[in-house]
Amino acid sequence: MSEFNIIIAGFGGQGVLFAGRILTLAGMIEGKEVSWLPSYGPEMRGGTANCCVCISERPIGSPLVTAPDILVALNRPSFDKFIGKVVPGGLVFTDSSFVDPSLNVRDDIKTFFTPAAQIVSSEGLAGLSNLFMLGKMMCETAISTTRAVKRAIEEATPQRNRHLIEPNIRAFEMGVNL
Repeated sequence: MSEFNIIIAGFGGQGVLFAGRILTLAGMIEGKEVSWLPSYGPEMRGGTANCCVCISERPIGSPLVTAPDILVALNRPSFDKFIGKVVPGGLVFTDSSFVDPSLNVRDDIKTFFTPAAQIVSSEGLAGLSNLFMLGKMMCETAISTTRAVKRAIEEATPQRNRHLIEPNIRAFEMGVNL
């Protein structure tokens, strides 16, 4: 597939928008056409947040994703909200720390239930399930290379948070190697 329409969704504070920025920047690094459209509630933490990411070999007509090929749902409300919008044959990556795997209500998509929050917490990387899930997605798709994502993590991390580059890359690699 040379075109990906992705929704990443979760609670504010889970790094949903950052994960989308990383994915978008990785596409840019590889010379692809990209768009990133964030959406979030007025709450700083705990409210809902999602972003639409489009990565393509061709120009992108609209940054809005209404029928995603890929959904990354970091919590149950996001899973419930977007699962019905995934195209048949699409992929869903969800954190089973917060979403019960018995909720796999569709047989026309492939769903990956991974206890990301539990895994990263057990490795001293609490709060980095967003990067872990990106790694899992990279493991199962050809959206981008791990090299481009690692470079994107380095480039997207603000100067004040440079100490988080190594833990973010570690969480990402854990997802890739799961």
